[in-house]
Amino acid sequence: MSAKKYLVTGGAGYVGSVVAAHLLEAGHAVTVLDDLSTGFRAGVPEGAEFIEGRIQDAAEHLDPSYEAVLHFAASSQVGESVAKPEKYWENNVGGSMALLSAMRSAGVRKLVFSSTAATYGEPVSTPITETDPTAPTSPYGATKLAVDHMIGAECTAYGLAAVSLRYFNVAGAYAARSGVTAGERHDPESHLIPLVLQVALGTRPSISVYGDDYPTPDGTCVRDYIHVADLAEAHLRALDAATKGEHLICNLGNGNGFSVREVIETVRKVTGHPIPEVMAARRDGDPAVLVASAETAHRRLGWAPSRADLAGIVADAWAFARPEH
Repeated sequence: MSAKKYLVTGGAGYVGSVVAAHLLEAGHAVTVLDDLSTGFRAGVPEGAEFIEGRIQDAAEHLDPSYEAVLHFAASSQVGESVAKPEKYWENNVGGSMALLSAMRSAGVRKLVFSSTAATYGEPVSTPITETDPTAPTSPYGATKLAVDHMIGAECTAYGLAAVSLRYFNVAGAYAARSGVTAGERHDPESHLIPLVLQVALGTRPSISVYGDDYPTPDGTCVRDYIHVADLAEAHLRALDAATKGEHLICNLGNGNGFSVREVIETVRKVTGHPIPEVMAARRDGDPAVLVASAETAHRRLGWAPSRADLAGIVADAWAFARPEH
């Protein structure tokens, strides 16, 4: 791609910051718009212009010089979305509606949206494909699906070129050429790999295993993990694939699922630390297997993960999590 200018909403967060770094390394100009409600100012990669603000105010910052928007800004905690659904409808749907309006007014006609495989809800088949039914089981998934519908209508009515990327568990860390490493640091943390790493660090006494009687090889839930750098590369490829008037939806996955016990054992091997387990009851709504098919992404984006090895994903996350980082 020749050098272009991009707006990255939510670019101070985990995934958005890594995508922003990849864009800069490809020679593009990047503006990050983030209200820092969950992101970190230190996460904005060196070389990016930073604007502290909400996506509801995107119209103040967008102009025709931007080639496209990559949209990551969202509230994303499933449990919180159940307790505070109004926050998710306002931030995710209201914010995205304001962003689409701002793009229309500014003449910015390309969008890559960070969607989620939570839009599918309980899977009807494995691996999940883009043609499977969408029946989200949380307000978080419902708001992301609503935004996908909004984007589709925008493409039909106004010729927007858009790609939505749906994925489950992002993991690992990315060392940018600038020397800054981006990794997971959610507050509160709810993702399995960083939680298990907290046990290795001694900041958490044990890891809870929620059910060991699922119909899987070792009885624990199986999930799809994708390295954050692979995910970033998919976003850059989506910019090339976006076509006027089309809303392309692509699932992203590593092609394999890993069980909770496989993740725990891999952390033991990578860190050299014992990881005590505590058995707990199943959590309501936890499917046995969640794995996405990435065949559409392979075909339409020319994308395939190059960092699908679980030990490598964990090793990168461990390098970021250690105190000496």
